[in-house]
Amino acid sequence: MNHIPVSQRAKNTPASPIRKLTPSAKKAKEKGVRVYHLNIGQPDFPAPPEFLKQLKGFSQKEVTYAPSEGLSEMVDAWKTYYHSHAIPFEKEDIIVTTGGSEAILFALMAVADPGDELIIFEPLYTNYLTFAQETSVKLVPITTYLKNGFHIPNNPEIEKKITSKTKGIIICNPSNPTGTVYKRSELKRIAEIAEKHNLFVISDEVYREFVFKVRSISMMEFSFIREQLVIIDSISKRFNLCGARVGCLASKNKKIVEAALKFAQGRLASPTIEQLSAVPLLKNYRKYTKSVVEEYRKRKNAVISVLKTIPGVKFYLPEGAFYLIAELPIRDAEYFCRWLLEEFQDQGETVMFAPAQGFYQTPQLGIKEIRIAFVLESKKLKRSMEILKIALEEYKK
Repeated sequence: MNHIPVSQRAKNTPASPIRKLTPSAKKAKEKGVRVYHLNIGQPDFPAPPEFLKQLKGFSQKEVTYAPSEGLSEMVDAWKTYYHSHAIPFEKEDIIVTTGGSEAILFALMAVADPGDELIIFEPLYTNYLTFAQETSVKLVPITTYLKNGFHIPNNPEIEKKITSKTKGIIICNPSNPTGTVYKRSELKRIAEIAEKHNLFVISDEVYREFVFKVRSISMMEFSFIREQLVIIDSISKRFNLCGARVGCLASKNKKIVEAALKFAQGRLASPTIEQLSAVPLLKNYRKYTKSVVEEYRKRKNAVISVLKTIPGVKFYLPEGAFYLIAELPIRDAEYFCRWLLEEFQDQGETVMFAPAQGFYQTPQLGIKEIRIAFVLESKKLKRSMEILKIALEEYKK
């Protein structure tokens, strides 16, 4: 049999830095080691009772395709949600997607052709790299740094990356993976650059409510670029429904929405039952998110209370979402994270992190850094950080 090569796209698509050490974690568990998973944004909160009630109460005899743009009830729920944030999206501006991930894919395909460029700030959400490979769009990274909380650099640093192939700028606010919440002044600069150079802005706002000091600013607040703006959203993190796979793409640009609808028609429909079950949540989101944000604040504090006592560890206090990036006093974070799972344990326990190098596109950046997702209860998070402290002492030997 001839060995037929797979596509270059397949070869170039990166493995997830969040999941790449899963085989090592599996082996540790098979040995009886307890693994605390701080590598992935999968919180341990129960699903909202309203969602489960709707799910269990589904009484139709057939599970039919939903309309490609989403069930009318779901689209209306997104509209209600946005209006409660003073974001003026109407039903015709919204396409329901199969999770926020599909919204990202649709956005990239709508604004850029193969070979076009999109500017993005690194560290970045890793699935942008995956979808860029799938769509043959080139991501042009602008590095942000731990020393100033991964905030956006000055305008010349951004504008020097703009070429004739540049079609837009991608931002994630609050940020996965850094926990940064951008200031109004930063976002206004992005909007002004987009207006000046006639660029799209793809704004990933799935962590909108998860802020610890000031509220997060939607790019929709800058009315002068609304026609150039695409918003990415999801119920996954907001309601701890990662497996329900319901998100949306929203834009005031009719051509973007029309393009997204055609892409949506190609995949037929997003999940029918999950859409119906999520409707009550979006229409009364504060009932759930207010208490969750306070719990994340406690969890963040639990992580930091121990992390700040570990010699040589550098980090920036996260302002939102439920992540932080920490620099460790080691040479190679991926090697260290693998060692934690394969060779180390303390009282039969260890911890799994995501090596942060995979959140950068520029080679060799983030090599000493890890991303910590504070998604477990405070007691487990403190124990996880204590394990890290003990492990670093052992690792030096």
